[in-house]
Amino acid sequence: MPLTPLDIHNKEFTRGFRGYDEDEVNDFLDQLIKDFEALIREKKDLENKVNTLEEKIGHFSNIETTLNKSILVAQETAEEVRQNAAKEAKLIVKEAEKNADRIINEALAKSRKITLDINELKKQSDVYRTRFRMLIEAQLELLKNDDWDKLAEPFNEDEVLQKSGSEA
Repeated sequence: MPLTPLDIHNKEFTRGFRGYDEDEVNDFLDQLIKDFEALIREKKDLENKVNTLEEKIGHFSNIETTLNKSILVAQETAEEVRQNAAKEAKLIVKEAEKNADRIINEALAKSRKITLDINELKKQSDVYRTRFRMLIEAQLELLKNDDWDKLAEPFNEDEVLQKSGSEA
């Protein structure tokens, strides 16, 4: 067991014939007691500081562990968000492609219908032009014909009156 300042203070030496000077020994022991007490106080202070620092280290270790866990959770969450965003982006692209295909198909169908309508109108126009041409040619032929003079002959008034009387 280590000595305490009280043990040093209470220590008594046996006296011999030619012993040490008692005052000198007591002064030395008093100085030794003071120094030893100072060392003990310093040791206790250092032990308290060590305990405080160990508590702080433990606290900071807990904070470090918590931060590491938080970082891992944040990284995992970020990865999940990134993956979900990528999936959502793919879905949006697919939906946009489907809409684009639908719009293109509708436009092509309308284009085909308009092309068919145009072709039908061209045919009808050709038929109309042909009929109109034939009508005009027939009228021209009629105008060129000598029978026109026969139509211009004066009618007999009796015939005209008979016809108009029978109609009435």
